[in-house]
Amino acid sequence: MIINLGLPKTGTTTLSRALRRAGLSTADWKVRAGQTDDAAMHGAFVGEILYTDYFATGDPLARLKVFDGITEMNALSPRGNYWPQTDWALIDAMRTHHPETRFILSWRDPARTAGSMMRWKAMGTRRLPRHQVPGLPKGWGGTETELARWIDGHQRFCAAIFAGSDRFLAYDIEDREAPARIGAFIGRALPWWGVSNSNPEADEAAVPDTDPTEEAGTADEVPPLPREAR
Repeated sequence: MIINLGLPKTGTTTLSRALRRAGLSTADWKVRAGQTDDAAMHGAFVGEILYTDYFATGDPLARLKVFDGITEMNALSPRGNYWPQTDWALIDAMRTHHPETRFILSWRDPARTAGSMMRWKAMGTRRLPRHQVPGLPKGWGGTETELARWIDGHQRFCAAIFAGSDRFLAYDIEDREAPARIGAFIGRALPWWGVSNSNPEADEAAVPDTDPTEEAGTADEVPPLPREAR
């Protein structure tokens, strides 16, 4: 299992596409119909599934282990606000229940990432400041300086909890050697590497483009998990 702890706009969609081209199945912020036979997961946020299974069984990957990798875990919408990659308890539970799991942190310069977030479907200008996000309380995140400080903190958090571990790889998405480093880390060469979901002509955001003040049922709204699956 390959778990990416990267934040939005750090090449998560590129990583997902690269792993799929290498023959691996990935869940990228939500589970699509056809990716699994478990209909209860179709259309559900990856973060929601992780938390549902963690509190039900102690194992966040109880159902998502059918995938070879998770390339982005967060989601932000009127229905849910999930940032598992910032939660030590969930990360530790993954390591405890699945010690063979390999963790990756896709990252880039915090200032550049913050600038990208500010331009990405009102993520920085509107959506993040209106929500409580771990390390970024409601009311903060509306400037590139605030976002960059939050991003830097997350990157240092991941480095600290995996210090000395051979099951962790942090890579700069702008490093030309990144594909080779990832391939060596997971034991499988990546036949493709490029840029996906870039500004400004991206088709679907890693954080859905919805606003809590808008009506429910917008194109990016995801149906909730059935009650029996909670």
